[in-house]
Formats: sequence, structure tokens, C-alpha cells
Amino acid sequence: MQLGMIGLGRMGANMVRRLMRDKHECVVFDADANAVNELVADGATGSSSLQQLVANMQSPRAIWLMIPSALVDKVIGELEPLLTIDDIIIDGGNSYYKDDIVRARHLKTKNLHYLDVGTSGGVWGLERGYCMMIGGDAVAVTRLQPVFKTLAPGVGDIDRTEGRSGDAVSSEQGYLHCGPAGAGHYVKMVHNGIEYGLMAAYAEGFNLLRHANVGLDSHEHDAETTPLRDPDQFKYKIDVAEVAEVWRRGSVVASWLLDLTAHALHKNSELDNFSGRVSDSGEGRWTSIAAIESGTPAHVLTAALFSRFSSRAEDEYANKLLSAMRFEFGGHHEKT
Repeated sequence: MQLGMIGLGRMGANMVRRLMRDKHECVVFDADANAVNELVADGATGSSSLQQLVANMQSPRAIWLMIPSALVDKVIGELEPLLTIDDIIIDGGNSYYKDDIVRARHLKTKNLHYLDVGTSGGVWGLERGYCMMIGGDAVAVTRLQPVFKTLAPGVGDIDRTEGRSGDAVSSEQGYLHCGPAGAGHYVKMVHNGIEYGLMAAYAEGFNLLRHANVGLDSHEHDAETTPLRDPDQFKYKIDVAEVAEVWRRGSVVASWLLDLTAHALHKNSELDNFSGRVSDSGEGRWTSIAAIESGTPAHVLTAALFSRFSSRAEDEYANKLLSAMRFEFGGHHEKT
């Protein structure tokens, strides 16, 4: 099948490579000409503009956007007058699901299809495949089945869920039509919210393991310091890299995310090549907003998002004010 790909970053380029391995024809464009040239060398048809990309494709077209969410509306606006009836635009990035509803409604008036495809797989997707959560009309989803099947991981060697039988359905292969416009990105949004929570749980747990040795340190005794009640209970020098390794094998908290954590700790258990500043690209915020709007408790997911804000010192002023208040009511001086 022929597919156009706009955006050849870490995921877009490898998605094209995976498609071409399975004999799909890919027409590509990126603002970075070098990214285009690299894929042309691998067998893709390169384009120097959106106009050329559209001209290089046969109608009805399917054009996949793998670009930052802030650029999606701009690119769709430039593509729209170039397309013809029944062409499909796919947004595979991390857009806000509410924007998908608006886009799909507008493009339908132009006789164009729009799919939102939450795509998970990261830099490992070329070999492992991509988990895809799809929103949009069934006609367009059906037409793109060959693309989804190639990009998805497939059934692989994962045991089937107990009770399932017969031919493997699409969810067992790694992709799912979740519902109408916005449903794909809604599911991916919650997926990333859960990801924040899982990452925070691992991070806090391993941090607690590292602090199991605080009883070995000397401790000041003054009015500003809560004393360690019994230092003898915290004299464990725990090798967190080895704990990560043993947890990978038979533990209930084993996961691919733990595999990646073990890999990172094995390379550098002190993690001194990282500053600890954790970004958030939007999905965690949108998950928390959806929880509030739907009246759904999401304590862990929201706390994980706020933890990321703290990692970037967004609470610095609040902490200064706490210190100021302690001084005002008790004359407490900050410890250095």
C-alpha cells in the first residue's frame, strides 16, 4: 500500500522503514532535507514540499502526520486544498482528543477522512512494532488495515489472555479501532497518564531503596531537624541496579518499563548524567483535565504530573514562601 509520511523524526522515520520492509510504498517529507535524503537512500520517494508529496501520490491518498501537536493544524490547513475526495489524513502524534473532534468534523465537510492514531513504541518500534489506538470512521480504518498490520507488533510470543479463542483480533495484534474521532487519542492520553504514574512509582521506590542507608550518616541534632529515631534500622547498602535485575525475573512488578530501568541503572546507577528535570508533553495534563471534567478520581496520575512540575523547580516560589512563613511565626532560619 502507498502511504505518505510527514515528519521524519525518531518515530516517523522508523515507521517508514518498517513499512518499506513489508513492501509498502512510502512517500516522505520533512522540513529537514537530510532526513528525507536518508529515507530516499533506503527506498522511499522523497518530496521537497507538501505539494510535491501530494503530487507523488495516487488518489485516494493516505497521509500520516508524525509531527508535534502544535504544528498539526497548520499542516492540515496547508494540505487540505491539495487533497481530493476520500483522501485520508492521519495524525499519529500526541494531539488533544478534543482537537480531533473539531478536525474530523471540518474535514468531513470537504469529503476528506481524518483518523487520530495514538502511537506507542518510541525508538524501539522499528524492531518491536508500534501499539496503535485508532479513532475515526470505520471506512478509513478498514482501508488502512494493511498499514496497521505492518506497523503493529503482531501476536508474537505473548500468551493469549485466558478465555480467548479463535483467530486473533486486532487488539491481540497490537492495534485497536477505539471509536469515532478523538477516541484513539483519548485512549493514548490515558495510556500516557498511566505511564507517568508507573514511572513515578518506580522512581519513588528506587529512591526509597537508595535512602535505606541513611542510618550510616552522621545526623545533626537541633530544633530544625527531625531526628532519625533509630539509625540501626536504616543501615542497608542496597545495590539498586541489582534489585532492578532481580525484580525483572518472576516479580509481580516486572514490566518492559522495568527492563528499561534496569538497563539505565546498569549503565550508570548514580544517574549522574541526568539532571532530574522531567518534562511533560501534554498528555498527563489532558488526562488530569479529563478526570476532573468527568468526575473520575485519578489520584496517582495527577500526583505523578505534579511531581514532574516539581522536578523543574516550578514549586520554588512556594517553597520560599513556606520558609518565609516559618520564619515569621517561629523565627526559624533556613538550614544550609
